[in-house]
Amino acid sequence: MKPLLLILATVLLAGSALAEETSFRNVQLPDDKGKTHKAVLIFSDNDKAVEVRPAKGQAVAVPYAQIDKCAYEYTTEIMDAKAHWLEIDYHDGDARKILVVRMEGKNYLQILDAVKAHTGLDVELLGNANKRRGEVWHN
Repeated sequence: MKPLLLILATVLLAGSALAEETSFRNVQLPDDKGKTHKAVLIFSDNDKAVEVRPAKGQAVAVPYAQIDKCAYEYTTEIMDAKAHWLEIDYHDGDARKILVVRMEGKNYLQILDAVKAHTGLDVELLGNANKRRGEVWHN
């Protein structure tokens, strides 16, 4: 009986450790010139940070405690390409910084929910986002 309880406890602890990190592979991070690169967006409760790891370029980590606000914007670009944007405004000492991530239509709702679940912050809706809000997602 004791070995079974030990195995069950190990499985439960391993499962709870996995729940402390949520990642999204289908995002893009714009570079200084505005060109976007494939990236992974990670909400790490172990590190207490939002991390963006682009395929090219340097990773960015923003501690939850330094995030001032998060905002969502929906835009329509040339050729009717739709874009979902997550903006994370944060501070690093006295410097104010902004991290912008482009999200895919199939996972932006899950990312917005993850912002609230991991950081505790509500996501502000900007621009055309109010048109999308009533359809699917409620802040």
